[in-house]
Amino acid sequence: MSHDLAVAQQHAFQLARILMVPVTLFKSGSEYGVLPSNELDADDDLDVINEFDPHMFRPAH
Repeated sequence: MSHDLAVAQQHAFQLARILMVPVTLFKSGSEYGVLPSNELDADDDLDVINEFDPHMFRPAH
């Protein structure tokens, strides 16, 4: 968990690229966290910020 959104976004992007699975960036209370998207439950009391899908990333040319 992180209190800094920019740091959490960077970690989410890198985690998605490393694991090659979609990950979700969320906020819980005053902290941000990242989990593989398939590990989140609908019952979790989280505010979803963004989902990072590594299959949508395009390499720079």
